[in-house]
Amino acid sequence: MAKARARTTTARKVKDRWKSKNWYNVLAPPSFDNATIAETLADTSESLIDRITGVSLQDMTNDFRKSHITLFFRINKVEGTNAHTEFIGHTLTSDYLRRMIRRRKSKIDGVYDVTTRDQAVLRVKPFATTDKRIQSSQKKVIREAMKKTIFDQAKTNVMSDFIKIILDGRMGSEIYKNCKKLYPVKRIEIYKTAVVSQPTIVIEEKKPKKEEKEKVEEPAKKEKKEEETKEPKTREELKTEEIPKEKAVQENLEKPEKKSKKTAVKKSGKTTTPKKTKTKKKTTKKEE
Repeated sequence: MAKARARTTTARKVKDRWKSKNWYNVLAPPSFDNATIAETLADTSESLIDRITGVSLQDMTNDFRKSHITLFFRINKVEGTNAHTEFIGHTLTSDYLRRMIRRRKSKIDGVYDVTTRDQAVLRVKPFATTDKRIQSSQKKVIREAMKKTIFDQAKTNVMSDFIKIILDGRMGSEIYKNCKKLYPVKRIEIYKTAVVSQPTIVIEEKKPKKEEKEKVEEPAKKEKKEEETKEPKTREELKTEEIPKEKAVQENLEKPEKKSKKTAVKKSGKTTTPKKTKTKKKTTKKEE
């Protein structure tokens, strides 16, 4: 009897633990528009911190072409029922990588630790494929070209912008352009990134274009408002404006068009003499 009671008490305790848990919405960082990634259960908000979630980019952007990219986020802050995250890294799915790599072709890997403009350290892992096997010296040249483009992009961009360039495929296209001059490469992809340290400097980029547009739009709006606020003209005022116009039109019609010969000569610039007409006298037979 004692054992049966012990089992019932343990079962009750488990049920009570699940009832005490609450649902939390996991939100992406502001660089990904604070989109909801997932929902999770937890006893307390403190137990959520340092949890890692993985999501495909297709679920966030509704673009089926990005289904092979998986993003990883870590929870770092909880506010109410919302758990905020930070970006950790991304990877490409294994089936996508297998399709890229074939027999009798070369694969060029690279691992580079990069510091962005806002002092964030990232580990970037690109790879390139060729149509046929190449020598080790040629691989070395391609690795140097990949390294140069990645470091140049990191120096000029913030961490959020640098990640967007990688996920959009712009980084791979730029590396492809630089490597094509040295050796014809088939495909270049950045298959993995990992955030070693988060950014330490907050850089607020200025947006002058929007400010200029607002300045141009403000005076136009003011003019429209002034036109709308003006009182509509009465019928008497409209009649007084129309009367002088009608008089001017009538005067122009009444004036006859008189052009003298002198003015016509002056305009043409040529002097013309009137031609004399010769009259022939008719002779009759009687006169002869």
